[in-house]
Amino acid sequence: MIQVEDLHKSLSGKNVLRGVNLSVNKGEILVLIGMSGYGKSVLLKHIARLFRPDRGRVLIDDKDIGPLNSSELSEVRSRLGFLFQGGALFESMSVYDNVAFPLKEKLGLKKDEINERVLRELDQVGLSGAEDKYPTEISGGMQKRAALARVLVWQPEIILFDEPTTGLDPIIGHAILQLIEELHKNRNFTSIIVTHEFQRVFKIAHRAAMLHEGTIKALGSPDEILDSDDPIVRQFITGDTEGPISYR
Repeated sequence: MIQVEDLHKSLSGKNVLRGVNLSVNKGEILVLIGMSGYGKSVLLKHIARLFRPDRGRVLIDDKDIGPLNSSELSEVRSRLGFLFQGGALFESMSVYDNVAFPLKEKLGLKKDEINERVLRELDQVGLSGAEDKYPTEISGGMQKRAALARVLVWQPEIILFDEPTTGLDPIIGHAILQLIEELHKNRNFTSIIVTHEFQRVFKIAHRAAMLHEGTIKALGSPDEILDSDDPIVRQFITGDTEGPISYR
């Protein structure tokens, strides 16, 4: 469903992506791991066409999204949801209005239909009764769930998750992952999850890929990645300070 071909991108004079090749199958959960600052979020933003590549291309259902005009791009993005690392909720809006925002802005639905969809998604993520609260009035875990409800209300076929458990305690982080797994079983969306907490996320993943120095260093099932004898992959998995990866 998603295909990345020879993707290159430089930012502020740094070669961030140096020929990434990656495919994600329809209905698959793929976990993307790697060192901080090595381009994982940059890759997600190319798939959402928030960035344009210097070279290479991204295809969704065999359609190159690079040269699309605004109308064609809107059509592609209508199939895609993006859960940003910080949730990106509007602090001046209630939880309800945050979730309703994409429906009001893009679809022009009637008030009753918007209300039905928003309340249904809030119930799905366990936030029934919190619709009148503001982001500053709820916990970090609730903010993540509200942001997820805003993605789900769009009913996307593809969801890109950028560090969905960052900043959450282990119990709440685990609950978020369980929720993602349950929603995936019900809706069968295609997903890429960028994370550093791979041990937990691997439990819900079909495949995993490691991005290192701008290319895909390893790709396989979670067990294959965990059992890899590649010294770079091993060092990252074990967290050892000694090895080919320099952390200084």
